[in-house]
Amino acid sequence: MLRPIELSARAEALQPSLTLAIAARAKALRADGQDICSLSAGEPDFDTPAFIRQAATAALEAGHTRYGPAAGEPALRQAIAAKLSTENQVPTTADQVLVTNGGKQALYNLFQVLLGPGDELLLPSPYWLSYPEMAKLAGASVRLIPSAAADGFWLDPHQLEAAITPASKLLVLNSPSNPTGMVLALEDLEAIAAVLRRHPQVAVVCDEIYEFLLAPGLTHHSFAAAAPDLAGRIFTVNGFAKGWAMTGWRVGWLAGSQPVIAAASALQSQSTSNVCSFAQFGALAAISGPRDCVLEMAAEFSRRRCLLSDGLMGLEGLALVPPQGAFYAFADISSKGLDSMTFCNRLLEEQGLAAVPGVAFGDDRCIRLSCAASPATIKDGLARLGQFLASP
Repeated sequence: MLRPIELSARAEALQPSLTLAIAARAKALRADGQDICSLSAGEPDFDTPAFIRQAATAALEAGHTRYGPAAGEPALRQAIAAKLSTENQVPTTADQVLVTNGGKQALYNLFQVLLGPGDELLLPSPYWLSYPEMAKLAGASVRLIPSAAADGFWLDPHQLEAAITPASKLLVLNSPSNPTGMVLALEDLEAIAAVLRRHPQVAVVCDEIYEFLLAPGLTHHSFAAAAPDLAGRIFTVNGFAKGWAMTGWRVGWLAGSQPVIAAASALQSQSTSNVCSFAQFGALAAISGPRDCVLEMAAEFSRRRCLLSDGLMGLEGLALVPPQGAFYAFADISSKGLDSMTFCNRLLEEQGLAAVPGVAFGDDRCIRLSCAASPATIKDGLARLGQFLASP
């Protein structure tokens, strides 16, 4: 009799993505004929703009179907560097950019080359659910820096400094935030920089994937522009998924100190190698082209964000810090007396509404709802949530 194959310790410790699991469950119920409304999606519901699709098609027809440089097409690396230098005021050269299979691989690569056993990731909470798992895969531990809805999910610089230990190696900043929609203002970044100047062993990774999705009147600030003297230990992660509605294209980037980018590129050369060649030409068209499509989608998300937020604040039994960016609302459901997993499971089974438990993001008192859905779907979801809250 064959012995079962044993998984590695790292595989045993890895937690699957709850967001993907919830989405899969909702799709399965819908396929089974049930009436399901989903506000769990973490991706735009728009089509990729036509000029981007056409550029990828042209590249495909032109024969861009072979292996390319592991770090990315030179023209795309240069265009990303130019974007960072001019739009974000972060001086960047092409050799400081790595093109990755989505923003997720950019983060994974960076964690792998910067973190190891004995190192510590500093992680403001609530957080995007993959950050701690990636740190664990690198052999590092995670030190959470909690924030509360009552404080607007604000990262307190004093709490940050108190959390730093000799083992602290990397801090994560995510603005606009998934799941809270919180946006770091320039003065927030300056206060964080003041702390980090006293702790030169701590590098920073800034996840800016929701850069363009802001409430009217707000401005996105890159940390490396706010603290240019710290630029050598600041890394920026971004991509085309959210701003250009290109989630399935899997094109992102990592930018920062050239020696670290070279190490991350070497890692990528031994794992996935280059990103899909013709997809990179679509990305090149996106980043080099007009921003009209990005701004139009961002404006629609702002309208939907208001629709979702206003609707949630009108429901009894919920508390909400209105999100300022991204396309999520992180609502406090603690008055219902249920943990977030039980709440979401019952919500799906009893009302056919899919939402994501806050426990996946480090806060079991909350649930995440997405406005990456049509206004009609958002209104339907709010009605179902209201019925559930009114039930015993």
